[in-house]
Amino acid sequence: MTAHPRILIIGVGSIGERHLRCFQSTNRCDLAFCETLAERRESVAGRYGVAGYAGVEEAMNAESFTAAVIAAPASYHVDLARQLVAAGLHLLIEKPVSTTLAGVEELTSLVEAKQAHVTVGYMMRGLPSLKEMKAAIDSGRYGRAVELVVAAGQNFPFYRPAYREIYYAKRELGGGAIQDGITHHLNASEWLIGPITRLVADAEHCVLEGVEVEDTVHVLTRHGSVLGSFSFNQYQPPNEFRITVNCERGSFRWEMQGQRWYSASEPGGDWKLEAEHQVDRDGFYISQANQFLDQLEGNAAPLCSLADGVQTLKVNLAALESVETGKWVKVK
Repeated sequence: MTAHPRILIIGVGSIGERHLRCFQSTNRCDLAFCETLAERRESVAGRYGVAGYAGVEEAMNAESFTAAVIAAPASYHVDLARQLVAAGLHLLIEKPVSTTLAGVEELTSLVEAKQAHVTVGYMMRGLPSLKEMKAAIDSGRYGRAVELVVAAGQNFPFYRPAYREIYYAKRELGGGAIQDGITHHLNASEWLIGPITRLVADAEHCVLEGVEVEDTVHVLTRHGSVLGSFSFNQYQPPNEFRITVNCERGSFRWEMQGQRWYSASEPGGDWKLEAEHQVDRDGFYISQANQFLDQLEGNAAPLCSLADGVQTLKVNLAALESVETGKWVKVK
């Protein structure tokens, strides 16, 4: 591994440009990117002072890379990942891993054979406040976890005004609130209390103009013996995200806004603030970038392993199946 790895960002739409900006801010790597849209390619290249290529083949023929960040639509992730791992690159794959399980086993086998470092972009696992709450849960301070409750919502058009023109508008590209939104919450819950074993989901397109994909999702989950419930919408004015984990002898709560986590153990008492952290949105991705660079150096485990990312992909697909059938679905 070179001391200063060269990383290729594939796709510089909203999330890809954020990866480019945040990796660049670490001052720990050199960067280039691929973008099929010429106007965007020229704009981003000028803004960040890095080379931009029209495609992966052009970039790979022009220079050598240590790793790549796949920020193309999710339906392209697996084919790109197999190509890049076969060429000897390490990967950060944006969430979700894919929109189907096609090719996933082959990718997993290739990653193992090539001993590639791979992480999946579920960046919430790197947030200090959530890591601290997980440590408290894992310590058994209040006994075993028995229930998890997630409530979240945001005004998606405010944060992603071009949502009608991007992958979000099409389920087959990874769009909709299940694959693009609540998947973060489902992955975080599996990290906190264990994998989802079965679920039932309901979803609907309620508000967002110009698209037909779901913008509202409710999910009931089983994590073995632990019960979970999730509520998520993409149109309420406040941006909120809260996770509550109830244990045998007390409870924990985490809030995205303010990066705070709390505990409570006295019946009829109040929440006690345990800690809060000042982290802006770029800070989430800078932390993820540093963790990935540490992983390349052999000094850290993946923030979200490929196996964990594939598990959450199976959860996404089970949720979509449940919405269509109205039935509980086992996650296999």
